[in-house]
Amino acid sequence: MIFFMAGTSDARELALTIQEAGYPLVTSVVTEHAAHALESAGLPARFGRLNLAGMVALLKEIGATLVVDASHPFAEEAHRTAIAAANECGLPYIRYERSHQEFGDREYLTYVDTYEEAALVAAEKKGSVMLTTGSKTLQIFTEKLIRDPEVRLVARMLPRTDNMEKCAQLGVEQQNIIAMQGPFSRELNEALYRHYGTTLMITKESGGPGAVDEKVEAALSMGIQVVVIGRPKLDYGTSFSSVDAVLTEIPKHYSR
Repeated sequence: MIFFMAGTSDARELALTIQEAGYPLVTSVVTEHAAHALESAGLPARFGRLNLAGMVALLKEIGATLVVDASHPFAEEAHRTAIAAANECGLPYIRYERSHQEFGDREYLTYVDTYEEAALVAAEKKGSVMLTTGSKTLQIFTEKLIRDPEVRLVARMLPRTDNMEKCAQLGVEQQNIIAMQGPFSRELNEALYRHYGTTLMITKESGGPGAVDEKVEAALSMGIQVVVIGRPKLDYGTSFSSVDAVLTEIPKHYSR
């Protein structure tokens, strides 16, 4: 049995391909909505966050013989937990990492390594800041920006109740919340930038089919400053960026 950590659209396609190749698996995601989407595609799924003890217990419960981590590039805690759980259970670990996306050295474009650095750049530049990095790290930005009278912080995130509650707790007003499910076309990104008078947009270098390029290209074409946060730097060991490479690697480690 393969324990498969999902959470993105390309991860779902990889899981389907592995299953079609004859390998039984259980997919794992954080939210019930994501689990339903996987089940609708024909994949067995469970949901909920797992700490190390919980993941170790689950790996033993399902009789896992291999861990495939195809979770989001920025799910750093999940990656570390999966690596530690696989080591504790004596199981092989394979990381499927989306290919990196490079935008080059371009005007209006700033690269940073952390959310904190991105918040500092925004605090320095002021203006209407559109945040497209999700709710998990929202507090990092509200602490630096929400009380600055020269900054309008607009948060774009998934339309979930917990996200709206978090915005309220952190002081993000309703008129500054964009609660929408992507992907977003370039035209829609441009319309949102115009509507909120965006002068700076913050995003993550997620790569893959996450439409980061649409956000970035639309902003740069409009002369909007863009801050791109680089991925966490982790030593995954066995890591691949293509479906074919993962499928080639699985038989080397998988025991039925």
